[in-house]
Amino acid sequence: MLTSDQGPVQTGESSDTPRSEAPAGGGHWYVPPGRPSQPPQLDFPPVRNGIDYLASVVERLDENESAVDDRDLKYAVLHLQAAVEVLLKARLLREHWSLVFKDPGTATRAAFDSGDFESCGTGAAVKRLCDVVGIAIDKKESDALDALAKDRNALQHYGLTHPAHAVEARAGRVLDFLMRFLQDELLPLLQGSERERAARDMAPVVEGVRNISSYVKRRLNRLRGELAGSQAVMCPACEQRALVVVPAGGRCRFCDQAWHDATMLTFDYLGTPDARNAVTRVCPHCHVLALVEGVVFADSPEVSDTLYCFYCAARHSSHELVLCAGCARQWFLESEIEGTAPDLCPDCREQLEPEDAT
Repeated sequence: MLTSDQGPVQTGESSDTPRSEAPAGGGHWYVPPGRPSQPPQLDFPPVRNGIDYLASVVERLDENESAVDDRDLKYAVLHLQAAVEVLLKARLLREHWSLVFKDPGTATRAAFDSGDFESCGTGAAVKRLCDVVGIAIDKKESDALDALAKDRNALQHYGLTHPAHAVEARAGRVLDFLMRFLQDELLPLLQGSERERAARDMAPVVEGVRNISSYVKRRLNRLRGELAGSQAVMCPACEQRALVVVPAGGRCRFCDQAWHDATMLTFDYLGTPDARNAVTRVCPHCHVLALVEGVVFADSPEVSDTLYCFYCAARHSSHELVLCAGCARQWFLESEIEGTAPDLCPDCREQLEPEDAT
């Protein structure tokens, strides 16, 4: 039970000294000026609690902050396992409160409300999420969760001697799964203030995971198959080539950042390392200033002369378009064979026609 760190004392202070209710045995609690009269309260509901554990993992494994040592890995494993247990069960709670009991057949509301019950383990939670809720968790993800649980148990009870990079790699696989699970299966179910709070709490987590090499490597390897056949460019938020662009927007498959405005996406993309030498022009298809010359796509990273319109999603190689000498906009190369002034777009040619006629 939390109490004042000063303890109950008999006092004879002046009447303006802050007081709380008298403790058992008489007298008053002494409350220093400027401090609340009530003790602090722990307020960590399931989703917030799980994200808090996840934030601790990211802090431990963030290679931009400091070198990751064995103590960082130890607590990253412990807190990552705690995050897994809390967040998987948080999703089960959204389905029905009885699903978090070790034996749902013996579940009672009174036991749940009091917290006086034995909850299911990670393996059972995964099985129920798949069989009851209908969430897809493949064997590789399930095996990674099992391996993490074993590492956690060894650390907690027996001590663990294992190559640090192997532990970090396993943690990276679980972190990859947990981020997907949060983004796809849990956060979309939140509403109101809970959703807003979760978004705030997740912001440093999303920022921090970019610096975890094992997580980045694992997630990009998994995304490679998902990104095949799609138009993916460097994401301005996480600087991974995982932003799938569509007409007037796009969403990053790595960090889940989304854009719904072509102008903003064009501006943000021009600030990425991939676009240091890029130039923006008017698109010959939609006539919007959103055609970027020098876009690098994930499916052809060695090619840096691609032209892509972030408004209408038109994509061309540089040799397919010509730069108009009159208005400096891009136009289709095949127009060069029509009439005179092959380096001019049709609008500029039309303006010259009266002069040619005279």
